Amino acid sequence: MSTEKVQIFDTTLRDGEQVPGCKLDTEQKLLIAARLDELGVDVIEAGFPISSPGDFTSVSEIARIVNNATVCGLTRAVEKDIEVAAEALKHAKRPRIHTGIGTSDSHIRYKFNSTREKVLERAVAAVRYAKRFVEDVEFYAEDAGRTDNAYLAEVCEAVIKAGATVLNIPDTTGYCLPEEYGAKMKYLRDHVGGIEKAILSCHCHNDLGLATANSISGVIHGARQIECTINGIGERAGNTSLEEVVMVLKQHPYLDLDTSINTRLLYSTSQMVSQKMGMPVQPNKAIVGSNAFAHSSGIHQDGVIKKRETYEIINPEDVGVNESSIVLTARSGRAALAYRAKKLGYELTKVQLDAVYGEFLKFADRKKEVVNEDIHQIVELSAIEIEKVTS
Repeated sequence: MSTEKVQIFDTTLRDGEQVPGCKLDTEQKLLIAARLDELGVDVIEAGFPISSPGDFTSVSEIARIVNNATVCGLTRAVEKDIEVAAEALKHAKRPRIHTGIGTSDSHIRYKFNSTREKVLERAVAAVRYAKRFVEDVEFYAEDAGRTDNAYLAEVCEAVIKAGATVLNIPDTTGYCLPEEYGAKMKYLRDHVGGIEKAILSCHCHNDLGLATANSISGVIHGARQIECTINGIGERAGNTSLEEVVMVLKQHPYLDLDTSINTRLLYSTSQMVSQKMGMPVQPNKAIVGSNAFAHSSGIHQDGVIKKRETYEIINPEDVGVNESSIVLTARSGRAALAYRAKKLGYELTKVQLDAVYGEFLKFADRKKEVVNEDIHQIVELSAIEIEKVTS
């Protein structure tokens, strides 16, 4: 079975920027957009052009500089939104307009004070209007996660007939379970006429911590695009994390699904976005957190020293991290201490190691982490005769 490509749609500059305090200026957005293009994302959602003059300028400038990725602008199902997005995207090599409307009964009733029939009409009209300006039109069915499947299929079929090339099925509130979200994708694959003419897209939020799991379930059940952000940054609890879904697919080749992402740029891209947005990456963040390849438990350290794969399923170099980190703490054992001491030039015998380890534990109980400078002092305090080895 041949591997199928899953397109990576990055919305760091649109959905990611909706986080309070994460506003970027145009220059910062251009730097991030250039890096995303280098990273190998298929689509860059550059912004929401009608939302402000600044966002219009940013989308327009990004459209000029991106060489490989499709550049996308978000709109509501409003003609003026679509016109402004088309204008902002006019210099893009591969422009896409992303338009849509809420389809759940909650949105229809409380947000629009409308009916299913009228929302369907607005969806079709928006796609048809967008097709006047660009060939590539993505339709989003906002709150699709809580939308009745039969009605959602009806809307999807209608917008495909109107010219939609991509169908975004957002779990806007992060409500779905993975089985539920995957089943929704399968239902659409099985019940939407003309579905072969469009790409199904996952857009998941992390309110229940399930964004990555839901997106993977979505592609297993037929979606071929994942919408995500660097570091999983996004409104409320965040969006699907780009680095997570990319590495899940890479580490599970039997799924026969892959991306075009240069994974060796993931860590540096994460750091860049974190710095520009002023949003620190949590240390235990999968793939790019500072602790993702760090080991402080003695049992784990011993295993990693003997063979890295005993406790690491990813080679850190594959995501741009130089090497695993053996962090010396009170939980560390003799193997980790001997490993670090050898790196510093001390070749300890078993007897010497026992003596040094006793002194090490005194230090470790007083400090969160024992660093290289401490090792020299520990060896000195151990009152052993040792010849320092130089390599």
